[in-house]
Amino acid sequence: MKNFWTKIKKPILALAPMAGVTDSAFRQICRRFGADVVYSEMASAAAIFHKSARTLDLLRFERKERPYVVQIFGNNPEYFAFAAKLISRQIKPDGLDINFGCPAPKIFRQKSGVALMADKKNSFRIISAVCENTSLPVSLKIRAGIKSTSAIDFINNIKTLPFRTVMVHGRTYEGGFAGPVNFDLAEKIKKNIPDRIVLVNGGIDTPQKAADVLRKYPLLDGIGIARGSWGRPHIFKEIKSILNISCPREKKYVFAEIKKIMLRHARLAWKDKGDRGIIETKKHMAWYVKNFPNASKIRQKLMLAGNLGEIEDILKDFSVHKH
Repeated sequence: MKNFWTKIKKPILALAPMAGVTDSAFRQICRRFGADVVYSEMASAAAIFHKSARTLDLLRFERKERPYVVQIFGNNPEYFAFAAKLISRQIKPDGLDINFGCPAPKIFRQKSGVALMADKKNSFRIISAVCENTSLPVSLKIRAGIKSTSAIDFINNIKTLPFRTVMVHGRTYEGGFAGPVNFDLAEKIKKNIPDRIVLVNGGIDTPQKAADVLRKYPLLDGIGIARGSWGRPHIFKEIKSILNISCPREKKYVFAEIKKIMLRHARLAWKDKGDRGIIETKKHMAWYVKNFPNASKIRQKLMLAGNLGEIEDILKDFSVHKH
């Protein structure tokens, strides 16, 4: 299969993978609003090996989401090899991503996610296992480092393997999700592997910040947007507008516009998962209304909604509120 990454016009704007957030409905919304690539939620290689129906269902996607990348995590090369083969044949996404960046305690205790960065031998075996069992382009999600292992050390250890893309979160494991982001590190990695696609993410939570990073680090191929998309899937269009990338100047997103996005999102979630989708999308509804007048009041009502009709009625009642 062709490497789709090389076909995307740069800078690449990707919706970074987020557990419990980047489901099909949200991916569709972000693609509609300018995301060039979208990632699945994290899927357990072990669960796929044991053919968990729930995990495989997590990876379903709509054609309009393409290019779509499935992210897997774990610590067993055998499980990764099986997962790569099964996903390639049954799910048929555009790419496979290996998680080396998640700092969540539950994942870390399993010696998965960012913990793997410190295990050079197993990291090499896992990447090799995935590359050998798929024709899809393989990408990696890493952090700036963990303990004495830097992202540069990690890349030097596996650069002979045929992965195609790296997304670098510019904070270390110890830095978590706070503190300064080392964007310089991603540029150093790009210089180290100039034939690969290198994206950077971490702390890019406004369109202007995204544009500033892209302008300051022109060697990078693009950025990943994570928390900056919470309640703001249109951030991708706003970035392209600032950079004048085949996108007209964006209108200001007053509440009337946000409400339309919320309704579309809720309807997609309901279409995909029924009432369960409505329950799962409540966090998104809360993020959408943040910073608007009477946000706490409408948020309370949305949290009590149990179905799509109730979401629609609540938003209709608040249609007159302005930004």
